[in-house]
Amino acid sequence: MVKLSVIVPFYNVRQYASDALKSLRANAREDFEFILVDDCSRDETPDMLARAERELPGAVYVRHEKNGGLATARNTGIDTARGEYLTFLDGDDWLAPGYYPRLLAAIEELGCDFVRTDHVQCTGRARTIRRVPHGRRGEVMDPRQAILPAERTTSVDYPYAWAGVYHRRLVDRGLLHFTDGLRTAEDRPWIWRLHREAESFAVVGLLGVFYRRGVAGSLTQIGDVRQLDFIRAFDQVIEETAADPEAGRLLPKAVRTYCAIIAHHLSEIDKFEPTVARQLRAMSAAAIKRMPQELLTDVLDTMDLNRSSRLRRLRRRVPAAKAAS
Repeated sequence: MVKLSVIVPFYNVRQYASDALKSLRANAREDFEFILVDDCSRDETPDMLARAERELPGAVYVRHEKNGGLATARNTGIDTARGEYLTFLDGDDWLAPGYYPRLLAAIEELGCDFVRTDHVQCTGRARTIRRVPHGRRGEVMDPRQAILPAERTTSVDYPYAWAGVYHRRLVDRGLLHFTDGLRTAEDRPWIWRLHREAESFAVVGLLGVFYRRGVAGSLTQIGDVRQLDFIRAFDQVIEETAADPEAGRLLPKAVRTYCAIIAHHLSEIDKFEPTVARQLRAMSAAAIKRMPQELLTDVLDTMDLNRSSRLRRLRRRVPAAKAAS
């Protein structure tokens, strides 16, 4: 029986894939499987993965004939997985030796739906520990109680799918799949759904995932139209949270986060191609129009002056931006 399935999407990461694959080998166990999903790479990544399927214990290689993006690649891995537990790794990141056996032991001991972990952020040679923004460790809790307060950073603001492990019952309940086709922010509707609908979770102070930032070619570094999928992602967060029985409590957090993300992208608008920058302004203005307006006013009244001023200016543009909605 497969105990743990590790889902690893790859896309044009030839220079980093060897680090990920080597770290998987240092985490191999006879009851683990490693699902290597190539999202139609155009470099030497497919050759590396085909070789890994032969040489890495437990490796299963799946190749997309068409590029679908990270969400779609992860869904392929979920559909292929046979494990009692599932976790994720990105093809340009890597692991500490023996990390997955410790992670598996943590969730088995706690017996909850999912466990979230800290990670190490790597930018060049700099290393920074990033912690789950939740103070209680090693204690099983209701995930819904970790969404609020609205004005503080909480567990839904720590969306990294690879920073945790998940019981198969979440797949069976339809909670672990990602929104197909999202190119960025695919983990935002996903983490909100987990925290609204799963029954139990815990946070553990376990380090072992090394997250590589500043990778050339990654969507966080490229200002093209795929970045604008964050709007579709957060529209989904708002829509699904508005349908929740506790929408009155939870929506202020969703609206505030959406506003903060829009303000962040507007502050970096110079990195976008000119046509994409115009789309960003128009689509953001239309998104603001779609938000619950009374809640939006409350959020803007409590945000810092720099961000609230930027968003208020955008709000006044709304009538001219309706065509972009």
